[in-house]
Amino acid sequence: MSWTNIWVHVVFATKHRYPFLNDAIRLKVFFHMKQNAISKGIQVDFVNGYKDHAHCLISLGREQSLSKIVQQIKGESSCWINQNKLTKNKFVWQDDYWAASVSERHVERVRHYIINQEAHHATKTFKEEINAFAKKNNWPQVNWKDPSTEVDAH
Repeated sequence: MSWTNIWVHVVFATKHRYPFLNDAIRLKVFFHMKQNAISKGIQVDFVNGYKDHAHCLISLGREQSLSKIVQQIKGESSCWINQNKLTKNKFVWQDDYWAASVSERHVERVRHYIINQEAHHATKTFKEEINAFAKKNNWPQVNWKDPSTEVDAH
């Protein structure tokens, strides 16, 4: 029998970072994302985020690929949000995501970070958060546009 213990911190944003996930629906969406993922054999430890993004702490199974899991979580959740008309306009996640491995000794720290997203974003923007995530993982800084100036089909 093969065993794995591969923790991954995944972050993904709404299309154009549009603030779909307002206080009225955010917890409902994140709860659904976790419960649905678990029902499909995806070990999601915690899901939380803010108005325009989500964080997931995932433990990959031995036959699971990160890209397929993220695709399932994002695809099913956007479909569920739209079917239940939780947003006024069509809900869409952006195509990309950020993911980094988490050592077993840092799982509790990452879990705490994800749990405290609302307090975290009282002092830091999503742009600052992702660029800090990129710096920590030696990735290039993200070249951001102000979403308020982007044309949005919503």
